[in-house]
Amino acid sequence: MKKLIYIFAFIVLAIPHINADDLEVTDVKYNRSSIYSVMVSHAEQDLAGEIKDQFLSIPVPDQYNDHDLSVKIVSVNSKGNYDDEIERFINKNHIGSRLVAKWFERDILTGECSMDLIKSRGVYNASELDKELASRSVRGMAMLEDAGEELIGNTFLLVNEIRYIDKAKRSRIWGNVISILGSVAEVATGVQGLSDIGESLGDLAATYKGFKVKINTRLYQLVWDEETASTFYKLYYSNKPDEEKRKAFEQNRDKFKMKYVGNVESKGSMTSFLGIKEEEPFMMVRKACQRAIDDNVADLQKAYDQFRIKAPILSVEPAITVQIGLKEGISSDSRFEVLEPEEKDGKIEYKRVGVIKPVPSKIWDNRFMAVEEGAYGADFGFTTFVKESGKDFYPGLLVRQIE
Repeated sequence: MKKLIYIFAFIVLAIPHINADDLEVTDVKYNRSSIYSVMVSHAEQDLAGEIKDQFLSIPVPDQYNDHDLSVKIVSVNSKGNYDDEIERFINKNHIGSRLVAKWFERDILTGECSMDLIKSRGVYNASELDKELASRSVRGMAMLEDAGEELIGNTFLLVNEIRYIDKAKRSRIWGNVISILGSVAEVATGVQGLSDIGESLGDLAATYKGFKVKINTRLYQLVWDEETASTFYKLYYSNKPDEEKRKAFEQNRDKFKMKYVGNVESKGSMTSFLGIKEEEPFMMVRKACQRAIDDNVADLQKAYDQFRIKAPILSVEPAITVQIGLKEGISSDSRFEVLEPEEKDGKIEYKRVGVIKPVPSKIWDNRFMAVEEGAYGADFGFTTFVKESGKDFYPGLLVRQIE
């Protein structure tokens, strides 16, 4: 009974006994990691503009909070040292301090900070946290520390270097682009001969079928340790305008660091043109880029424990279902631990209560444009799992991949 009280204190459901069919993923509240994603653009490369435009339309992966900053594109010289230029971008722009400032919704003009974002993303009841912090109780400080560890400390920067690699097709692509522009100009001006090349929109679509990219994704994590947190709350945090603390933060932005975690590179494999409308061939750029980035994110999750996602169980009857799938890298060999959150000394801990694995024929294809291309499993809406170990599960328990 005590476990049930804890789980419903920190996982928000509509009612204590809810039918699995009525449960929505938005009914479950749990701590998610946060992502700021940027693209490295090689401006001299063909299709650099098209790739940049499509990257800007790619959302943060579903299982993470969107922690984007205003700068989304970093231009570099392909002849330079890519690693050095990325480090220069991070340090010169004080990315660590900007990510922290966003967490506290810091007003750059007054230095005033707010806990609203932390409270809205955390599992604690907002009014309860306010009360405990106001009294500066041990429990309140533990809750704040927990929020920092689970939320602020799990803030990541994804740096995606995207390279167009299908060099054999580039001249034909640009020839067709010019052809279409010529046809449009001919209609608009009435001047004959501007579309003498005679290439059709269908031909342009055909050339995009050969489009593919290779993406190197580097993962960085915001450093939010005990020393950093203590310094921030003591010297820079204020819930009202404070010129002294405002200046102190601005003068010490370099105190907030990003640490390099690791990187992966997509294989640059061909992406299917299925589902792409002939009149919108540029969507092939979006599809290739988004799927490659999703693959890299899934590989990083498997490689680094701190980057692994948690997702709630949606139902347990007639089967165990979770709203994750191929986009998160699930395969028939995947295994997930089932976690139950419990409070201990004012903090939340996750205890493993079982292990599940996906049913091979019931893995959801939730990749970008899977529905449009008619992929098997695209209409599932979730992946179905079977219990490998553990006792009774219930909706709202969290799962995390272990294999």
